Amino acid sequence: MIAYKDFLISPIGERYNNSKKVNDKNLILNTEIFNHQYVNRKAKVIATPLLFSSPINVGDEIVVHHNVFRRWLDVKGVERNSRSYFDEDRYLVSIDQVFLYKSKNKLIAMPGYSFVKPLESIKDFSFDKEQPLMGIVKYSDGTFNKQELVGFRPSSEYEFIIDGERLYRVMNKFITIKYEYKGNEKEYNPSWAQSG
Repeated sequence: MIAYKDFLISPIGERYNNSKKVNDKNLILNTEIFNHQYVNRKAKVIATPLLFSSPINVGDEIVVHHNVFRRWLDVKGVERNSRSYFDEDRYLVSIDQVFLYKSKNKLIAMPGYSFVKPLESIKDFSFDKEQPLMGIVKYSDGTFNKQELVGFRPSSEYEFIIDGERLYRVMNKFITIKYEYKGNEKEYNPSWAQSG
């Protein structure tokens, strides 16, 4: 099948990432279908759009919006698929639902976005585990260099777990400052992010 203006994708794994293998048993972490934190966001591209060209090719891995694979309940309580649903293993997504793609084993952010790794808090007597509104650039569209120390606006970050790392997706226009990187900044990655 060839898509006209959308990417045709297939999830890598299940729709939800809500279980963990413990020894020989599966531990279910969440049973709610509406919780976006447990929705799978990794997909493989089956077909690219005919209407425009993009750097994403057939076979590439992509990270998509959390609503692509998520199921929901309508007003009558009937479980429904997202509007991206095509059939059981295939979904149609527009370019604005793709945030990151992997090509030739390199992760690249889509134009307009960067992925920032939070920093460990430097305050001794604080309950906060991470420094607010700053981090180290992990993936970018080329606007920022990898390992740059940046600051961003409040409420502009959106949490993703990518390859066992907790990262914030931030629109480039909301990254407001570049700090001088001293080299002693510690990245913050909670243990629960590594367990998926």
